[in-house]
Amino acid sequence: MPEISDPSQDTPELPDPNEKLVKVFDSEQESEAMVVSGLLESAGIDSNVTSTDAAQSIYPGVGGSIVMVREEQAEEARRIIDESEVAGALSEDADVTGEPTPDR
Repeated sequence: MPEISDPSQDTPELPDPNEKLVKVFDSEQESEAMVVSGLLESAGIDSNVTSTDAAQSIYPGVGGSIVMVREEQAEEARRIIDESEVAGALSEDADVTGEPTPDR
């Protein structure tokens, strides 16, 4: 006979609706915030992207997106974002061949 499993073991842990979330990144571009969110998710850090767009009829051009994480994961999230930004800045100036790019 098949074993009867305890349903409480099969249920994933539900998020705590009272968890404190903190901002770790903001951008005027939603696409940039989504990339950062994906980077954090790939590192095992759950994140939430929230739009901060203001009513464009009142505040044209004001707004953007913020990435929020659990308070206890904020330091690690900021480290991952910082390392990614440094790597991105370095890779823009580097040639794929490893040879220095000529000055323009």
